[in-house]
Amino acid sequence: MFIKFASATVIGLNCVPVTVEVDIHKGQTNFNIVGLPDPSIKEAKDRLYAALKNSDYSYPFNFRILVNLAPADTPKVGAIYDLAMAAGIVSLAEEIKLNLEETMIVGELSLDGQVRHVSGVLSLALYARESGFIHFFVPEQDAPEAALVGELTIYPVKNLRQLMNHLSGVEQIVPYTPETKILFSNEEYAADLAYVKGQEFAKRALEIAASGSHNILMSGPPGSGKTLLARTLPSILPRLTNEEILEVTKIYSVAGLLESSYVSERPFRAPHHTASGVALVGGGRIPRPGEISMAHRGVLFLDEFPEFPRFVIESLRQPLEDGIVTVSRANGTWTFPARFILVASQNPCPCGFKSDPTQPCVCSQSQLDRYQKKISGPLLDRIDLHVEVPRVQFEKLSTENLAEGSAKVRERVEAAREIQNGRFKGKDVRTNSEMGNKEIKEFCKLDEASIELLRGAVEKLHLSARGYNRVLKLSRTIADLAGSQDIKIEHLAEALQFRAKAD
Repeated sequence: MFIKFASATVIGLNCVPVTVEVDIHKGQTNFNIVGLPDPSIKEAKDRLYAALKNSDYSYPFNFRILVNLAPADTPKVGAIYDLAMAAGIVSLAEEIKLNLEETMIVGELSLDGQVRHVSGVLSLALYARESGFIHFFVPEQDAPEAALVGELTIYPVKNLRQLMNHLSGVEQIVPYTPETKILFSNEEYAADLAYVKGQEFAKRALEIAASGSHNILMSGPPGSGKTLLARTLPSILPRLTNEEILEVTKIYSVAGLLESSYVSERPFRAPHHTASGVALVGGGRIPRPGEISMAHRGVLFLDEFPEFPRFVIESLRQPLEDGIVTVSRANGTWTFPARFILVASQNPCPCGFKSDPTQPCVCSQSQLDRYQKKISGPLLDRIDLHVEVPRVQFEKLSTENLAEGSAKVRERVEAAREIQNGRFKGKDVRTNSEMGNKEIKEFCKLDEASIELLRGAVEKLHLSARGYNRVLKLSRTIADLAGSQDIKIEHLAEALQFRAKAD
């Protein structure tokens, strides 16, 4: 006797089809699972035995059970096939006819027959829709996540018996009805620009970075407010669009870090400087997203930037340039999205007081040289804004007056982003920082006075071709914030003011 179910396996962030084939016939009691299963799938034998017994189904003793996960040459990971395997065994052992037309089933079984949460449901749902399935059975708690994908009928499954009753026509599962719209969190951000004393120059840099999705490096003595400034950046970023919510939720779902049905706020990731290259970039035996992918469409904050191992921070080169990271292993290559705003902070020297007017620096020249060489020129070249963050004076620290709040700044940022949305409509570009050479030529034209200023800056600052293009992108963002259709000389001058900090 034979039956098969449609399923899939998540590889990277995408899925490939998997067919769960179940065959039983009389013989000495035996249960084998083939098709390159990982240990969590092999252990399903014991889980399914207990789940069947505790769901009041009789386990087929004196039968040989064979489960094949096809195709046989694709590695399978995770316990998402438990539900399909159990349904196949029950239907064959008790001769129950099931309606599996245009149906896909995923779910892990507990010992009492209840269906547990599985990771990667959003990726699986997207695959199901693209493959033409109509009925998608998922664990009850994963139904809201699966429902983010339209054109699918989502069935929330509580336990094995409920699934069997539905597929056999005994009692139907009520399809999950999603919310009419995505609900955003109304919670106020703990870090608000209103509570940052002084640092107007750095705040302006953050506003520009948020408006055009530009990378920023802050340098200053300890206690000058670099970390606080970095943590305020999400509070001035525009809200995630529905498309971005799907992108970010997909990553968190595959990583098993989804705390609710979807991600409603822009991510803020702040890995410690002891993080490994795999933790930052992604990887592992079965590659999973790293911190830079978890920060997709949000902020990656690297505090104490020079303290990260050299090879770790150098791995940021490709993501900062292309918005993706490619992880290659012997058994394949995986590509993860990594379109984030990098916010890096550093002290000007090992002791931290090289630029402090009140406290002398005690570092030797050799220490300074080693410290400065920790971050390479090519990496600094990919950072658009270089900002000095000086010590805040007592008069500003002691004032009771609040500065301009994040809500007001966010309004200006959103207005600038709206201009960019209109500019790049129909293009594979969303913000100014993503512009390629074609878009730069089209949207970053300069007048004669601006060209002369830029010519002098290129010679004086020794700007590379990349640095030249990034100055133009930054100028375009500053012009957008000013509501100007053209890049004027004052916009270019401000952009060069931030860029000059690189040298």
